[in-house]
Amino acid sequence: MDRRTKIIIGLFIAVLLGIIVTEVVKPKPLNWRPSYTANDKIPFGCYVLFQELPNLFPQAEIKRAEETPFNVLFERDTIVNASYIFINSALNFDEQETNSLLEFVDSGNDVFMAASFFGNPLSDTLNLEVYSEYAVQQDTISLNFTNAAFANEIYYMDRGHYKTHFTRIDTLNTTILGGLQFNGNDFINGGNTTRKEVNFIKVKFGEGHFYLNTLPQAYTNYYLLNNNQQYAANSLSYLKRQNVIWDAYEKAGRIIITSPMRFVLNQQALKWAYYLTIIGLLIFVIFKAKREQRIIPIIDPLPNTSVDFAKTVGGLYYQHRNYTNLITKKLNYFLEFVRSHYYLNTSTITEKTAADLAAKSGKSLIETKALLEHIVYLKNKSSHTEKDLIALNKKIASFKQ
Repeated sequence: MDRRTKIIIGLFIAVLLGIIVTEVVKPKPLNWRPSYTANDKIPFGCYVLFQELPNLFPQAEIKRAEETPFNVLFERDTIVNASYIFINSALNFDEQETNSLLEFVDSGNDVFMAASFFGNPLSDTLNLEVYSEYAVQQDTISLNFTNAAFANEIYYMDRGHYKTHFTRIDTLNTTILGGLQFNGNDFINGGNTTRKEVNFIKVKFGEGHFYLNTLPQAYTNYYLLNNNQQYAANSLSYLKRQNVIWDAYEKAGRIIITSPMRFVLNQQALKWAYYLTIIGLLIFVIFKAKREQRIIPIIDPLPNTSVDFAKTVGGLYYQHRNYTNLITKKLNYFLEFVRSHYYLNTSTITEKTAADLAAKSGKSLIETKALLEHIVYLKNKSSHTEKDLIALNKKIASFKQ
């Protein structure tokens, strides 16, 4: 190896080491992913709130529920009353879980839920509806309570929220506990309007109550550590039960082990048997490959089955009615179209994105903003319908004409 080659290799190794060191020492970006778990210390985790539960409920026993509400309520001691606390971006209970929660409240217990969606079975039973205001530019909203003891206190939320509020409640069994106020922007017609909506209610059911709040972000680390801790404390002060059950299962950030090998790897004997089998197979393949070479088969050219494939995939989607998957794919294809044809960054959709896209595509600013707001709305929606898919397809087709 000559001197020049050694210098080139040395420079290559030095550059490679510099890149590795830079990646190791550079600060990690802040994780704004909504988690709501008691272990996460990220902005939208619930570590601070969970640690403060003993101070908020000094006489109560705090229990952490790691299973579904049905299993937790089936195994609990029914003699002592309790309050069940759920905080997540969306709570989509099935029929079995909903019935167990209804029986739990009907027998004299309380359930506190902070979410932007409470599931169709529970919403239908309690006769309520919620709606989220999605917009490209996020502004500050103010929160307040109707209770005279908290009437003079106003709290502010500046990020992470979707202005979720109740659009329908059962006035016979429901008490309004709090609301939110925000400015409604109308991009199509222009103008600014101040709106006041309900976001915190108490619903009587049997001998107990449901306490429902549409802004779960207010109970996360970000707001509890930025002078908004009193909002969470005041809203949870309505719970006066002897025990508190903290839900750790219905969480967006819950770690789920889905590997089919989890049982084998958790057993010492099975784990070593698995590893020895893999090592033996590798040794066999190495020595077998040295002794003989397999016959190279004659490969016929693949027929053009694009049309048949498209029909098969289309039939599968039509049969399963997986509109959410279809909408996700259409959004990804359209955003890739915008990136490749107009050279725009679509990782974050803002008003500038709408203005740039309108200027480069030749479409009107109103039509472009309406399309991008609809895309933001669909990306943040937890479930979709056929109507959503048809509306999105029409908007994209109209934009590409």
